[in-house]
Amino acid sequence: MIKHYPIILRERSRGYYIITGEVLEKLPELPKEGLLNLFIQHTSAGISINENADSTVRNDFESFFNYIVPENMPFIIHDMEGPDDMPAHIKSTLVGSSISIPISSGRLMLGTWQGIYLCEFRNFPHRRKLVASIYN
Repeated sequence: MIKHYPIILRERSRGYYIITGEVLEKLPELPKEGLLNLFIQHTSAGISINENADSTVRNDFESFFNYIVPENMPFIIHDMEGPDDMPAHIKSTLVGSSISIPISSGRLMLGTWQGIYLCEFRNFPHRRKLVASIYN
């Protein structure tokens, strides 16, 4: 059986945010066994799993992605919403739009140092939407 749950995340500007708790707050009790799939319904933000303990990891992600996909590249054409527009689309493609996490004993099977990341690539704050699908 599959059930889908819409999740609207609080508004955030550019950065990498651990949203594990926010996601779990908006879901019903998890089944004993199953799979959680999270899909972000946007093309300028991504979702990932990574380090949840040291905030410098998130700072380094920001620095690295800005290094490989900087704003104001002279050959970029799509900039209708500003200089962060096309770089945000490229970054979201590199990160991805969905993740899957096994559920066991009613808990997400994240590793000790793993957290769910919202990777927000737009400078102006946005409220992002996820679709959570629980398979059991």
